[in-house]
Amino acid sequence: MAIFRTQSSGETEKIGEMLGKNIKDGSVVAMFGDLGAGKTAFTRGFTRGMGIPCDVSSPTFALVNEYRGDKRTLYHFDMYRISGWDDLYSTGYFDYLDAGGCLIIEWSENIEAILPDDCLRVTITKTENPDERNIEIIGAEFLENTGG
Repeated sequence: MAIFRTQSSGETEKIGEMLGKNIKDGSVVAMFGDLGAGKTAFTRGFTRGMGIPCDVSSPTFALVNEYRGDKRTLYHFDMYRISGWDDLYSTGYFDYLDAGGCLIIEWSENIEAILPDDCLRVTITKTENPDERNIEIIGAEFLENTGG
C-alpha cells in the first residue's frame, strides 16, 4: 500500500501518470472516491503514463470511453449509474475484462462484489484544504520500481 498527498489536480495527474507508466496490460484499476475527488484527473495522468495521447473526460453518460494508443488500449468506465446486474451487463464490462487492454473504473463502489481479486484499488479522498487530496493505492506492484 502507498499513500500520497497532492496539493493540486496537476499533482493528482502525476500520481496517475506514475501508475500508468508501470501498469501491465490486462490490469484493472478500481477507483473509489466522492464526486469531485479527482478520479478523472487521476485518469488523465494514467492515460498519459500509458503513452496514449488523447483528451480524457468522464464517461458518465457513455458509461465507457475507449482510449487507444499505438501499442496500448485503456477502457475508462464510470459505474456511477450502475445499480444491478442488468445495468452492468449493458456496459460490456465482462467483455472488456478479456479484451487485453487496461480497465480503469470510476465509482467502483457500485460493482465492488465483482471486481477481480487482483485489481489495484485507488481511493482518493478530499481533505479540509479544497485543493488537497489523499490518494491510497493498494495492490500496486509498480511501487517497488518507483520508490513509492
